[in-house]
Amino acid sequence: MARYELLNNVDHGDLRIIIDRSAEFGDNLWYSLTFPSEFRNVQRHYPVFFTRDPDSGEYQAVAMFGVEEGENLFLDEQGWKAGYIPLNILRAPFLVGFQEQQEFGQPSREPVITVDMDSPRISRERGERVFLDQGGNSPYVEQVSSILKVLHEGMQRSKPFFETLEEMNLLESIVIEVQLNDGSEHRLAGFHTINEDALRALGAEQLATLNQRGYLEAIYMVIASMSHLPELIEKKNQRRQQAARHA
Repeated sequence: MARYELLNNVDHGDLRIIIDRSAEFGDNLWYSLTFPSEFRNVQRHYPVFFTRDPDSGEYQAVAMFGVEEGENLFLDEQGWKAGYIPLNILRAPFLVGFQEQQEFGQPSREPVITVDMDSPRISRERGERVFLDQGGNSPYVEQVSSILKVLHEGMQRSKPFFETLEEMNLLESIVIEVQLNDGSEHRLAGFHTINEDALRALGAEQLATLNQRGYLEAIYMVIASMSHLPELIEKKNQRRQQAARHA
């Protein structure tokens, strides 16, 4: 269970963050949140799908790393084997929080950095320092702050993106049936993707709207990312074969 605290140099002056990539530190995830302005980088390595938040019912985008829960096929003993790691992974154990403040006599919610003190990445002995000896932010935490800002803004812009896709009927549910070389099967349900037939049927005005809003490129990045699905399945086959040899 996460235990977030407002980051400050009094309580967390000696805090260090372990940045190694392994299951031990929570990287054994089969997917992670992403957002439209990150699709260009994400699609170079991972399939991108859409899911619905179980609480809000809103759509969200995810980069997929495995074909079953608790599995990251890009992770091995040497670390994370991909040229790009999504920002939602890199930001851990930090998260954007909100603090109530008064501005010109009016209440406002200002974004702040919080840290999960129950994260396995928390250390006092090794890892990247969060604060300098004099109490200022370390270069590492400045980088994290930049990541959190981009992530927060990207997630905020996701909502109008998905609203537009819904308005134009460009979302369709998808069920992925995965059969591995050893005969085992996996069924990936609850995901959505771009309806390419509906996309091809759009008129010039609708396409212009998508382009003007910066959504058309994001849509094609998602479509392009589907080419990595067979690669993901092959990674799963290779992982199964390795496990069988060492059994």
